[in-house]
Amino acid sequence: MKRTNKKKPTKKPQMKPVQFASKAQITARDLDDVMPIGQFLENFRQLTDPRAQYKSKLISIKIPEPLLAAFKYKASLEKTPYQTMIKILMTEWLNRNS
Repeated sequence: MKRTNKKKPTKKPQMKPVQFASKAQITARDLDDVMPIGQFLENFRQLTDPRAQYKSKLISIKIPEPLLAAFKYKASLEKTPYQTMIKILMTEWLNRNS
């Protein structure tokens, strides 16, 4: 009796149909759940666009004085203004955690 090494045909995975919802089926709660995610993705897309020029937004944040002094010192060692260093670190954090 001769054996052959024929492989059994593999089944193609079943594709699930895409579900579409009509405008009537979409509730305000659905939009409330999705809008923050969409806004984050749009902001991140704009942030990573190398051609974009953005206005800066003035913010106020309380930081312990010793932490701020240490941060300013470390930034000065790299010859980078400390506020620029904050923006660099924020961008790096977003890129790592996205």
